[in-house]
Amino acid sequence: MRTYLLVAVIAAVVTYLTTPLARWCALRWGAITAVRDRDVHAVPTPRLGGMAMFAGLLVALLMASQLPFLAPVYANPRPIFGIVGGAALVCALGVADDIWDLDWLTKLMGQVLAAGFLAWQGVLLYQLPIGGVLSGSSRTAVFVTVVSVVVAMNAVNFVDGLDGLAAGVLAIGGAAFFVYAYLLTVDTSANDYSNLATLVVGVLVGTCVGFLPHNLYPARIFMGDSGSMLLGFVMAAAAIVVTGQIDYLAVVERVRFPAYVPILLPVAVLVLPLLDMGMAIVRRLLTGKSPFHADRLHLHHRLLALGHSHRRAVLIMYVWTAVLAFGVAALAVLSTTTVLIATGVGLLVATALTLGPLRGRPPKPVEATP
Repeated sequence: MRTYLLVAVIAAVVTYLTTPLARWCALRWGAITAVRDRDVHAVPTPRLGGMAMFAGLLVALLMASQLPFLAPVYANPRPIFGIVGGAALVCALGVADDIWDLDWLTKLMGQVLAAGFLAWQGVLLYQLPIGGVLSGSSRTAVFVTVVSVVVAMNAVNFVDGLDGLAAGVLAIGGAAFFVYAYLLTVDTSANDYSNLATLVVGVLVGTCVGFLPHNLYPARIFMGDSGSMLLGFVMAAAAIVVTGQIDYLAVVERVRFPAYVPILLPVAVLVLPLLDMGMAIVRRLLTGKSPFHADRLHLHHRLLALGHSHRRAVLIMYVWTAVLAFGVAALAVLSTTTVLIATGVGLLVATALTLGPLRGRPPKPVEATP
């Protein structure tokens, strides 16, 4: 555990130290988010925070390769090369979009390319740990993998609408995923606790923590698409490693918690981004608009409309993420009944915070623009 925490700290420190450089680049290159009707920030803010997050990811994984404890993870370099290479492609795509505002089709093609590169390097969702159900042919595995990664990237991008929101949500959800992946490794491997998914999620949490001091309200820099797509890509890659490549027989026979958790946990981590994206797509299609048409009806906009302040809205979404993600991860150490009761209480608390008396006066509605 100490080795993983060390690598996470390295990622956090590198991200924190390089974020001012990313901000300088954004100001120099014109990657600045103007104030639009649908936005909640009051002044133009530089983006490109994803550059610093990628630097933290890259340096942490390079340093980890020198640690004897993690040597088995690097014995087969293809998955790590796929994750780092795909992350580089995604970050470069996001940087280009942050500077030049690429059209949605170009971004989608770039996302598919990065996800395809990940699958080409062997990070494939080729089995599901429920009765050993295989995903089918290799073509099916590639298709399912690419779709899963692209959906995750866009889900995080959709939820990145308030200062500190996306980084905090992924840090909290990633922490729950990290605990689960580590416990899974300990329970299924008697002698070797090194694990790629645990390493990658630990690094992801570190990059989010390192970026948050610069991104909390009022933010001095946004992560931009270079950051949101990077976070979604890395989280999806780690989820695929856990969900598609664990020994499900070992989980069923030796581990105390249900074998369906590897499927449920990634969904729980990304439940708010996925819910926000799904609602946005359905809402826009029902009104005859493009799924990519911007509006002020995202979950964070709704919280603001209820009268919550910027900081309180972010904290409420943190609470929802923590309850759901840690609720699922708790199945690793607690009985299903205990988890359901605790999660139920947590959901009641989250609902009370969302709809309770702490709200202020709702702001006046603002007409959205494309």
